Order: sequence, then structure tokens, then C-alpha cells
Amino acid sequence: MESVGIVAPQRMQFSQPLALQNGSALAGYELMVETYGTLNAARSNAVLVCHALNASHHVAGTYAGEPKNVGWWDNMVGPGKPLDTNRFFVIGVNNLGSCFGSTGPMSIDPATGRPFGASFPVVTVEDWVHAQARVADAFGIERFAAVMGGSLGGMQALAWSMMYPERVAHCIDIASTPKLSAQNIAFNEVARSAILSDPDFHGGDYYAHGVKPKRGLRVARMIGHITYLSDDDMATKFGRALRRENGSVGAAEAYNFSFDVEFEVESYLRYQGEKFADYFDANTYLLLTRALDYFDPAKAFGGDLTAALALTSARYLVISFATDWRFAPARSREIVKALLDNKRHVTYAEIDAPHGHDAFLLDDARYHNAVRAYYERIAEEVGA
Repeated sequence: MESVGIVAPQRMQFSQPLALQNGSALAGYELMVETYGTLNAARSNAVLVCHALNASHHVAGTYAGEPKNVGWWDNMVGPGKPLDTNRFFVIGVNNLGSCFGSTGPMSIDPATGRPFGASFPVVTVEDWVHAQARVADAFGIERFAAVMGGSLGGMQALAWSMMYPERVAHCIDIASTPKLSAQNIAFNEVARSAILSDPDFHGGDYYAHGVKPKRGLRVARMIGHITYLSDDDMATKFGRALRRENGSVGAAEAYNFSFDVEFEVESYLRYQGEKFADYFDANTYLLLTRALDYFDPAKAFGGDLTAALALTSARYLVISFATDWRFAPARSREIVKALLDNKRHVTYAEIDAPHGHDAFLLDDARYHNAVRAYYERIAEEVGA
């Protein structure tokens, strides 16, 4: 299977104010967008891919001169891949509040001439969906063949099917949930606390001080990364292997009896934390984890998810992974049950993959075949 090859993002500007769920509004904003494939004459083969917490509009392919900068879902999207760009026109949008080019805390506030920083408004999944709808309008797309996402992206796909039912033919919801559990909110709070307590955070206005709260970001990423992997996957990858200064690993070697890196898993987490702190923005991390916390479409219906999904009209593919304890299969089954209660057409797959929550990003033949088969049916519908 081929890659989509060299791609280039585009910056889309929107001057019409966007009313936000918190009661405020953005007077104007920009969104970074990437597209793959060709939009057909009927504009019926468009698929919106919604990104998760630390991803972006760069869904597939690479950038000129940056061969290692591969799109975050490149194994899923491309010629001959499950979401086949020979048949579908795929759109990736970087959400408001992110740090990859769309308007967010790092952007200049026209009212002050300085970065928004901590003053950037709290945004929600629903706000993102409204902004994405304007992207669809700009392309002349009245109805998506599918809206697809994993994790936080799955929340957006589900929200699309509820907020714009007439504009979504199929909703593909992967490794997601109708709302966070108390445990999930707790993990997010600990991660945010690590950032907020970093001396370099400066109340969110660290840009003016020429610093970055890297220590807090490192800890936040380490906490998050633990929740993305299953216990079995961590045991297989690292076990209790010890790491030595020369890089060698040996489970039977003696301890150093220190607080330096002793175990291979510690080294892995620190590496992930360091890498993340180099490219991600702390204010964005706060905003996106809050969007996760606030998502609860059934709240307005007294907690009744069946009632919340009553006005939907899309067909659904819902996929979960057996070892995902962050967004467990039971949460996906809640969505499936509520849809079936409304007599919606639902295809459900629970994949027995060992990788935990991260499985939605990885190559699993059963998972990819399920997605591929579903898109085959969509392609027949739209004549792609």
C-alpha cells in the first residue's frame, strides 16, 4: 500500500464570530486543514477525520524535506488503505485551541497584540464540531459520507451525528466513550496539576517570560502514557528489566539503589515525556483535557444517552479494544445499546488486541479489515 506522499497544509480564515458553549465568542479565527484524495463532482465522497488529544490536521503523508514527519494515522488513510484516498476525499482539521497552527493560546490576541495565553477561552467538543462544519461549508460539502475519529476524535464523530444529523451519513467511533468516568477525569486533573504547579507556568502566560513549563508537561505526558498502554503490553515491552548507563538491559543485574532511572519502563516514560514537552504547548494540554472532561451529550437529557441520540439518523461503526482500560469496551457498548434502543443501524466490533487504548493507532489486521469492509460499503453507496 502506498502513502499519499508529499502533502501540504492550508490555512483557512473565518471572519464570522463563533459562539462558544461557555457563552463567549471568537470574533475571528484560523484553522489548519489538510486534504487527501479528490472530491467528486457530487461532493458525496468526503470523509472528515477528527483528531485526538495530541494529534493535528496532519493525518497522512509527509511534508517536503521532512520525511520523518509522518501523519498520525498514515497506516489508516491513503491509497489502498482502509480509508482509501483513491475513492474518498479526506479532510483533517486542527482544532481550535491546539498548538499546530489553528487559533489557540499561542496565537496573537488582536485586542492586546500579545499571545492569548491563559485568556484563550475554554473550548468544547461541540465548539470544534461547529467550527468543522464551517470548513465543510467552505468546501461546498453538504453531507459527509463519514465522520471518523478515535478517542477524543471519536467524541467529535459522535457529536457530529447528534448536532448535524442531516450532514452525516456514517459515524465511525473508535476507542471512545459517551463521557469520561470519574477515574479518567482524575487522571486529567493530576496531569493538569503537574503543569499548573510548574514554576515556569506563570499563570499560563509563560510566552512573555521566554520559558516553557517543560517539567509539568513531562509529568503530564508520563501520566497520560501509562493510561494509553495495557498492563500486558507494558509487561511484554519492559517487564522488570533494568536499564544501565551503557544502555544495556538485564533483568538479573543488581540494583543501583538510587532514584536515577533503574527500570526500562522508567526510561521509556521519561523519553516520551521529554519528546512531548519539546513540541507540545502546556496551555493546549489544559484546554484539550478539559474538553475531554466536559463532553457529556446525555447531560442535557438527564443522563439518558438513548434520549440524547434520538434525533440521529446516521449509520454507525463502533469499535473498541478488549485491553483498553482508559475507554473500556463497556463504554462503547453503552453507545451501541443507546443506538439500538433508537433502532439505528449499528455495526460493532470488539477487537482482542493487547495494546490498550493506543491500539486504535496501531496496525491490527482484524481492526483494519473491519474498517476497510465498512468503507467498502460506503464507497458503493456514493459510487466511489
